[in-house]
This record gives sequence, C-alpha cells and structure tokens, in this order.
Amino acid sequence: MKAALTLRDRIDQAVFNAIYARSLVYNTCWEDPAVDRIALDLRPDDTLLVITSAGCNVLDYALAGPRRIHAVDANPRQTALLELKLSGIRRLAFDDFFALFGSGVHDSFREVYHDSLRADLSPFAQQFWDDRLHWFSSRQGSFYFQGLSGTVARAFHTYLKVRPRLAASVGELFQAGSLEDQRTIYDTRVQPLMWGPGMNWTLSRQLTMSMLGVPYAQRRQVQAQHHRGVAGFIREAVEYVFRELPVWTNYFWTVYINGHYTQSCCPEYLKRDNFQALKAGLADRVEPHTCTVTAFLQSTPERISKFVLLDHMDWMSSYYPEALAEEWTAILDRAAPGARVIFRSAHAAPAYLDLIELGEQRTRLRERLVFHDAMARDLQRQDRVHTYAGFHVADLAGA
Repeated sequence: MKAALTLRDRIDQAVFNAIYARSLVYNTCWEDPAVDRIALDLRPDDTLLVITSAGCNVLDYALAGPRRIHAVDANPRQTALLELKLSGIRRLAFDDFFALFGSGVHDSFREVYHDSLRADLSPFAQQFWDDRLHWFSSRQGSFYFQGLSGTVARAFHTYLKVRPRLAASVGELFQAGSLEDQRTIYDTRVQPLMWGPGMNWTLSRQLTMSMLGVPYAQRRQVQAQHHRGVAGFIREAVEYVFRELPVWTNYFWTVYINGHYTQSCCPEYLKRDNFQALKAGLADRVEPHTCTVTAFLQSTPERISKFVLLDHMDWMSSYYPEALAEEWTAILDRAAPGARVIFRSAHAAPAYLDLIELGEQRTRLRERLVFHDAMARDLQRQDRVHTYAGFHVADLAGA
C-alpha cells in the first residue's frame, strides 16, 4: 500500500521531519484530559499506552490511579520534558515545582537543576536541559514561550503588544465571570479586532502550522471539509471556545495568552494536593519510552488495556501508511481483552479508517473497532481545546 505523494507533499514531509527531529514541539499538551478520563473510564488494573507529547496528560491520567502508564514518544525531546517533570515531582517542594511548570519562570533554576534534578535524567535529557537552562529565566519571558509551539505563542503575545485595544479586550475576556459576559466581550470587543486579513494569512501559512505540530497532510484534511480553509476552521473553533465554554477553567488557551498558569487555572498535576499524590507514589507508575508505538509494543510482554493515540494517525496515514498498518497490527497483538482506544483527527471522519487494511484477510481498520459515537460527540462539545474536528472513542473488536 503506497501513498501517492505529490512533490509538495514530499517537500513538506521533509521540512516537517527536519523541524520535528530538532525541536521540542509541544511545551504543554493540547488535548483535554478531562474528556479523555471520561472516555477511558480508568480503573486500578488498567495499563495505558499514551503518546507522551508534553507529559501533562500522562500525569493527569496517573492521578486516576491506573496500574501503569507507558508514555511513548519518538521525539526524545518530549521524553526529556516528561523526565524533568517526574524528577521535579520526586525532588522538589510544590512551590519550586509550580514556579517551573506553573509560572514558567524560576530564576534559581540553574542551581535547582544541578542540585536536585539532573541526576535523575537520562543522558539525552541531561544534554538537552544542560543547553536550555535559560528557558526558565524571566529574561526569556516564560518556559511557555519556548519550543516550537511556544514560539508561536510568543509571536501572538508580541502581536498583542502592538495592538493595545485588542490586548485590552482579550485581557477583559479572560477576566469574565460568566458565559454571558464572555459572549458579550468576545462579540463586541474581540471579534471585530481579531479576524483581519493579516491573521487569516498567518494562520493559512504551512510554516505556522508546522511550528504548531500540524503537517501539511492534516492541514489538507481541514481544508477539504471547511469552506473557509484553515483560518476559517480555527476561527470557528476559537469562537466556540470563547462563546460556549467557561474561560476561567480553560488553562489551555490561558497559558498561551499569558505565558503562565495560575493556581486556580492550571492542569491537574499543578494543583497542590494532586502534586502531593503524585509525589506519594502515583508518579512512579509512569514509565517514559523514546521509541515508536510499534517498537514499544513489539518489545513489551504487557497487555495494554487503554490506548491514547492523539492525532498522529493523520500524518502517518498520508506519509507512512504501511507503518501505520504495522502499528495497528502491534496494537491488536498486545491489546488486553476489552481494550479501548481514543484518538483525535483533523477530520470528523478520517479516511484512513477505511484505507488501512490489516492481516492476510486485509480487513479494514474500521471493522476492527467498535465506536462509541454518541459518547464521543458529547465529549467533543465539552472539549476546552476544540481544535480537532474529530474525537473518537472505540473498543477493539475481539480484543
């Protein structure tokens, strides 16, 4: 099964791979673990495979108390970030930990790192953080303005500085105390200033999307289903978030606007009581792995009961369909009875579910899954990020 790649596809694939292979792409997770937890129905005997990303959601799932979580990512920089968080949980007091990953700034990070954290890290993570101690310096603004997605956030932060009326309106929006106030502020003050030709042009650039971890294959899927293209889709998502969901719990958008969390609006792992629960032993149930999903599954004797696959199948199905078929063969081989998988997509109905074929019988991937569509639709409406067109919850048929 060969993917029909155009010259543009091949160029974008090479550019995206080059960026991904040299950078920390995600400094915070961009998937809502609150809806994930409902979909996963985590239990004490569960063993999870989770694509690591920034590690925030791995730690969120750990708070539910499953037996073990295998955090798997092919990008060693993402593993290095999770390792630093795990070391911080084990070695630091809450205030120091929150300064690092809540405020994004710790002016004594060099000393804290060398005295308390570095010895816990793998050789790659040591080398990575040795060269990036300045990321937590106040002179850099915040850890959440570092890495690829952080660079985009910093650019928007800078953009607001030269648009003081828009900046004031956005600031007022994030201080709203009710959905009615949010809608009014967004409709009358933010929306008229936000969506001009410059913003639409920026959001339509593939470089912007690549820095946010979105390859051309995903962008193309968005364009195929939205008449106003990527910029129109993002505008629709933003308007849903700020008109329909309470902003005071939406730490995803808040951190990229402000460059930091607060103790009242932050991921669960950054809350004091949850931090103590992780320190007391729940964090020890997390095992980081730098490899592909397939490589991990082919090397482990464990049965996996829950899989969190994020959105990586969008680009794998376009660029590496044979590798995606091999990955699903490994998933089915190592899945525990009754295993569940959740994943997201740039498309509400991703084509790869019908294109990927498995086994000698060449069974379509869709036929190996039992979908919970009503649950997924309901949870999609609650999702505080809301930048994926599709959220999918399925059990493995026959697993």
